[in-house]
Amino acid sequence: MNFNTAVLGAGSWGTALACHLVSKGIPVTLWARSPEIAEKLRLIHENKQYLPGVPLPCELTITSDLSMALKEARFIVFAVPSQSVRQVAGQIRPFLDREAVIISTAKGLEQGTLLRMSQVLAEELPQWEENIAVLSGPSHAEEVARRLPTAVVVAAKIKGTAELVQDLFMNSVLRVYTNPDMIGVELGGALKNVIALATGISDGLGFGDNTRAALMTRGAVEIARLGTKMGAEALTFAGLAGIGDLIVTCNSMHSRNRRAGIALGQGLPLSEVLSSMGMVVEGVIATKTVHQLASKLEVPMPIASEMYKILFEGKSALKSVENLMGRDKTYELEEIATGFRQDW
Repeated sequence: MNFNTAVLGAGSWGTALACHLVSKGIPVTLWARSPEIAEKLRLIHENKQYLPGVPLPCELTITSDLSMALKEARFIVFAVPSQSVRQVAGQIRPFLDREAVIISTAKGLEQGTLLRMSQVLAEELPQWEENIAVLSGPSHAEEVARRLPTAVVVAAKIKGTAELVQDLFMNSVLRVYTNPDMIGVELGGALKNVIALATGISDGLGFGDNTRAALMTRGAVEIARLGTKMGAEALTFAGLAGIGDLIVTCNSMHSRNRRAGIALGQGLPLSEVLSSMGMVVEGVIATKTVHQLASKLEVPMPIASEMYKILFEGKSALKSVENLMGRDKTYELEEIATGFRQDW
């Protein structure tokens, strides 16, 4: 079988996935957005900006030429930021093989359209809609690149497509599960970034483990609430793309969303935080799109709502905490309270 793979995007995740695939003996071409970046990676054999300390294998081909990257490629891995997916998809269309499998790894929603990444790809690459898959789950690039045991999930409309991607990535250090719920897998990956920002702010304010646990648990409820309203399966949010990704993103200093939240909680302005990160903080854009979706679909999401006010309306984080803690009393899980015990 032809496993030739093009990885589009030489950030931390794209670089880590490219290194992982090369370690399996798969021919991989990593595409960088500029000739200068590609040349630097080729010369020093290390991505010092995004993945320092991880040597790039000599077998890895690196280029800034899309036509070269896609030549004879059966698998196309999108590892560019979510807001760049549409542009890059349009650029690669003339070079794609008809049997190519498109794999989205970006965890976000498109601004304006509020579409999931697989929907954006389907609009730009309609001939390949049946060949689109999404890869998600708790998987910091820094740990995947160092071959630490990791489990992820791949979702696709067609079972065979998901299984092809499973075979592509799976080995003794990266376990890959399949899931037919593309909506849930994508939303879990995008929405957890909002909650990670919130837990980071909590840490920056000096709050403790209790606060972080409350935000994560209630955040999981909000994610599932919006996700099921959009057609996802509730159980997906109890899996790797849901609670798994939420746990790792809210607790690890590898998480740029958590780190950004900590800085915000310590009082730094958003513009300064974003400029100092050096990488895209997907949770900031996700907060805006989630706020719009929740309003449009009339889904109550108090944590996401307060995050929107902190990021885009200048509200004090401490005031948001007061508002969250002072909300009217209610059930923890209304479905249980009203359905499980009719006499309660």
